[in-house]
Amino acid sequence: MLASLFQNTSSIDPSTKASHTLVILPKLEKLPKKYDIPGEESLNKLLLRREIKLTDLITTPVSANLPDGELCAWAMIDTNQTVFEQQTTVRKAVKLLLGENPVELHITVHGTTQQRKIFSELAVFTSWVNGAVLPVRKNKPVRKPLEKIFLYGYKDAGNFTLQRARAEGNLLARGLTALPANELTPTTYRQQIKKLAENEGWKYQEYDFNKLKEIGAGAFVAVAQGSDTEDAAIVHLQYQGKQNPDNKTIAIVGKGICFDTGGHNLKPARYMQGMHEDMNGSAVALGILLAATRAEIPIKMDCWLAIAQNHISPRAYKQNDIITALSGLSIEIVHTDAEGRMVLADTLTLANQLKPDLIIDFATLTGSMKTALGSRYSGIFSNRDELLQVAIAAGKESGERVCVFPMDSDYEESLESAIADIKQCELGGEFDHILAACFLRRFVSDTPWLHMDLSASSHKDGLGAVDSDITGFGVSWAIELLKSV
Repeated sequence: MLASLFQNTSSIDPSTKASHTLVILPKLEKLPKKYDIPGEESLNKLLLRREIKLTDLITTPVSANLPDGELCAWAMIDTNQTVFEQQTTVRKAVKLLLGENPVELHITVHGTTQQRKIFSELAVFTSWVNGAVLPVRKNKPVRKPLEKIFLYGYKDAGNFTLQRARAEGNLLARGLTALPANELTPTTYRQQIKKLAENEGWKYQEYDFNKLKEIGAGAFVAVAQGSDTEDAAIVHLQYQGKQNPDNKTIAIVGKGICFDTGGHNLKPARYMQGMHEDMNGSAVALGILLAATRAEIPIKMDCWLAIAQNHISPRAYKQNDIITALSGLSIEIVHTDAEGRMVLADTLTLANQLKPDLIIDFATLTGSMKTALGSRYSGIFSNRDELLQVAIAAGKESGERVCVFPMDSDYEESLESAIADIKQCELGGEFDHILAACFLRRFVSDTPWLHMDLSASSHKDGLGAVDSDITGFGVSWAIELLKSV
């Protein structure tokens, strides 16, 4: 939950008693006399003792206890650095303070008006997104949520609505992803989504297992039929935004596999660990929908969530099965652990039937993408070159960096089947992220489409502005991208 009280003022009230203070400075060789910086004397002594320069605060924020017992952290932002680098600096500084579980956080920003605007947006977003606590099931939780944030030095006319919306969307995505698989089953997930839809005024529609069988969504059903309870569904949410005939319709699609065993091609233990997070794509899609709603972005949005589990059972699909998807394409099953592209195939078909202006899908889809990129970037594909340029720019502006991968038609030779219209994948997974994208492209026709393979959904010790291993990557990127499409 976000800090319940946010106070934004241009100057510090002398009577204010702060216990934890964050000071953000512009790049400076030395502190000018015109700045009234909290803890300046303590900072100078600390720099002298540690034999570091003031500009070292750009990469390594520091903290110290002030004479009155207040913990103060100082960070320096170089606006010539990338947004990701700036976010990382602020995250490190905020972490120095949140480690003590403060109830309140006081933030002061310095510099020109433009610098203070940039610093305030960074600090407010980073404090909000890290001040809340992700779900844990300890008897004595390690963290307490931040309750109040006070900002001094810059006043925002909109009270940082966009930053708060992005933080709320990111926290929703991370909070859902953190839930254990025995709590977040397809049934309980659908219940949570329905309740959220009621609260936010979204239109809610479900295609349950029986309905999907009836309409011929064989690719989704093949995966879902392996579960003991037939609780899988494709959930469709609609956000209308402000009524404007010129509003574009964006379809957001998310992979929601609540647990992935690998099916008959069972994962070894080291790769099955953490597979409760395989629904992250759907959580990111939900987070984007929430952020767009709270920020009142002038678009129409259809959100499609493919919610199921990939289990092993006598009914589970298997290698060499031939499955007919909702689009009519027949699919030769090669590997049951390539279930994500199966559930997405029919979900993309449903999304495409409503003829949106753009489809974006999010999925923790392939291990080969993480092999290719690590977990600092996510990979993207598109059937439009101009969309790729917009996507890269959104990555730079949001601090959620993306890398473009090829999807040329000759790659599809690897998906040619002698007995079906298309093979699901190859057994060798060296470039499976590319083949998965080629496979999904078959189900969007010629609709403009972006596919994000979420290799950065989890990164040890946090990434960019986010301090938890679960990053919520994709929410801020999408909100930035929606401003340009």
